[in-house]
Parts: sequence; structure tokens; C-alpha cells
Amino acid sequence: MGEVRRHIGEAERRARLAVRHRLAGGARADGAAEVARSLVALHGTDPATVFLAVGARLAEPQDTVAQTERALYEDRSLVRMHGMRRTVFVFPAELTAVVHASTGLTVAARERADLLKHMAAAGAPGPAWLAEVEESTLAALRRRGQATAAELAGDEPRLREQFVYAAGKSYEGVHTVSTRLLRVLGTEGKVVRGRPLGSWTSSQFRWAPAPPHPELEEAAAQAALLERWLTCCGPATEADLKWWTGWKVTDVRRALAAIGAREVTLDEGTGYVADGDEEAVTAAPEPWAALLPALDPTAMAWQRRDWYLAPELRPALFDRSGNVGPTVWWDGRVVGGWAQRPGGEIVWRILDPAGVGREAEAAIAAEAERLRGWVGTTRLTPRFRTPLERELAG
Repeated sequence: MGEVRRHIGEAERRARLAVRHRLAGGARADGAAEVARSLVALHGTDPATVFLAVGARLAEPQDTVAQTERALYEDRSLVRMHGMRRTVFVFPAELTAVVHASTGLTVAARERADLLKHMAAAGAPGPAWLAEVEESTLAALRRRGQATAAELAGDEPRLREQFVYAAGKSYEGVHTVSTRLLRVLGTEGKVVRGRPLGSWTSSQFRWAPAPPHPELEEAAAQAALLERWLTCCGPATEADLKWWTGWKVTDVRRALAAIGAREVTLDEGTGYVADGDEEAVTAAPEPWAALLPALDPTAMAWQRRDWYLAPELRPALFDRSGNVGPTVWWDGRVVGGWAQRPGGEIVWRILDPAGVGREAEAAIAAEAERLRGWVGTTRLTPRFRTPLERELAG
């Protein structure tokens, strides 16, 4: 007879999510770095998401902005860099080497090849010229410590040169060398985002030299990243893991074998948890409410989301590219969405009323006030806007 695999149902998955992702009242964190470690990474494509995701999980959120900025820009316990699926994330500093080796190098090779191909097609200078510009740019950045692309172009004027991308195509455009080269250097782990020019919601970042980190072997790094993710987010299916990492399925399977991941059964089929985690039972916490931001790492962690988000809610809560907007959670399920109006009011709507009674509405209202209390007068407009968010924002 084969080994009997443990079944982890939806209720237990939601309990794990509540506790491990610091969303239940008694599980909230004391600091920004602690939140990031509990989630593996914070989505950084929309700068405000980083702060809103942290604030939603802190026991005392009033100091969210100051302590998150301190972690990012002063003590560097958090680092903003390219990671899985070519996306910008904020990682705990101790994970940067793992992400770079497991994911970044493959993405970087593709990015550099694409840049050289596009420049060649446009008749722009070749690899030797680009190497000179790169070396000069990195030297200028080391001298300055932090700089914008415009400031670096003052030191290295060739960064201002432009080339036509996809000439004659419907998506033809003009690219500046600085934009493309700095992206490549970011994926290669040579530069990272520094302080923004504006407030914590600004997407205009300075660049900084990447902090040094050891060079790891790819397979070992992939195993380390997958084990970390399963510990925080397991159980997950093979499809979830392939989607989240952006790896080939062969890489996912090799990493699962390397860490001795354990098979469990889920309502949708076979899932995996970290070795030793298959028998861990998480007791359901007290009912909890949360207002999570667009692109929140919990809402975006799994490809298959039916166990916490009803399919009929997706058209209102996602954009056409699959980016989730601001969500309202009650006791482990997405039940609606929220937005901020021009005057600063946080407004929300329940889309899935099943199980949402007076207790839930009171808890959600309290979370809305909690959010408004630390956000203050800062205007929040998600980078990727969704139908319900647009409607509520008015």
C-alpha cells in the first residue's frame, strides 16, 4: 500500500494564511522586516503597495512609513530589486543572494540579449560601446552613492542617446539607453533602487550600487528560495510554484526533490509543503478583517485562488492583465474591495455577503479607520486600476 497523504482543506489553508501572513489580530508583526520575512517578498511594482502591505500587518501601524523607509534606505534590512517573473519586489536583505542566483541571472541574460538585439536592429552602437557606457555609469554611481538616471546622464552623456524599438510595428517606440541599461543592471544585481524623489508613494527612484552578496550556485539557490516560500505559503500546487517563481517546471521539480518537500492532498489535487510541515496543524484564529492593497503578496501568492477568492469576484477586483486591486478580507476570504476618495475617506463594498454579518462589518469598518489613521492625507491611487476601485474612488 502507498503512503497515506495528509489532506489539508480550505479551512486549514485559510488558518495558515491568517497566522503565517500576519493578518489575524494575534499574529501581527512588530516591524517591516518581520512582515517581509513572513511573506518572502513584498510586491514593489507599485511603491505604495510595500507600505500598505506592511501597515496592514503591524500591531501598531502608526509608524509604518518611517520604519519601512528606515528598513529600505538606512539599515538596508530590506532591498528593492528585480526578482521572480521580471517583477520588482522588496526582499529581506538575507535573501538577495538567493533571489539573484535562483532567478535574477536567468532574467538578466535575457534582458541583456534583448537590449543588444533591439539596439542592433535600430542601427545603434554595439556591445563594445554599451560596455563602455555601462562601466562609466557604474563608476559615476559609485562616486555619487545614489543618483537619478538624469544625474547619471550628466556624468555619462551617452545614456541620453535614443534608439527606435520595433520600427514599423504597431508598438513602435523610442527607448533611451539609460532606461534600458539601468533595468539590465538591476536584473544583473549590479544596482538597486534607492530613495524615491518624492514621498513613499512616488515611483521616481534614485539608483544605488547593489550591496555585496555571495555568489551562489543556481540549483542550491532555487532549493533555498522554494523552501522559504513553502514554509511561508505552503501548501501549494506545482502550478502555483511554477507561476510564482517563473521557473521551468523541471526547475520546480528539482528544487522540490532537493528540499524533501512533502506531498499532501488539496481539494484541487496534489500539493506540497516543506519537510516537517505536513503534520503542522494551525488552529483557526479569531475571526479577522483586513484591507489589503493592490498587488498584495497574499492575494497574489497562488495561481489557483478559489479557496480564498470566489471566481465571480474577479472581474471587479482584477484588471485585464491579472493584477489584483485593493481587497477586503473577512476570516480568510476576499469578500470585497476598497478605495480611497479624494478627501481621504476609505470606502469599501462587500461583493460576497456569505458569512459577512454585523461582526464582520464592524471589524472591516475598524480596519478602514485604522488605515486612514496612519495614511493621513497621502493620496493613494493604485498603479493598476481595477473596475471596483475606480468606481469606489469616485
